[in-house]
Amino acid sequence: MTAAHVERDERTIAVENAGYRWSNLVLSFGLLLLTMYRSLIRHEAAWDLLGLVIVGGVVNVAYQWSGHVLYRRWVVMTIVTFALAMLAAAVMVGSRLLG
Repeated sequence: MTAAHVERDERTIAVENAGYRWSNLVLSFGLLLLTMYRSLIRHEAAWDLLGLVIVGGVVNVAYQWSGHVLYRRWVVMTIVTFALAMLAAAVMVGSRLLG
């Protein structure tokens, strides 16, 4: 008796998921870098690129929410991250107004 050839197993799925993670990181940080370039160097509004990064994150959160895999620590870290981002934005705007 010969063993059946397995095309997809747990390892294949793990490698695929790691590939999706890396491509998502490259796209997200690439969009953030392009947003910074357009804003700081070219003095253009870059809300469209920043919006793509945010929408990508919202899609991920919605999918995880529907799968019931979000937990309390994740929510706390998200709130802390938003608070720090708002503080950094306030400092940047304040320094621009005063400078």
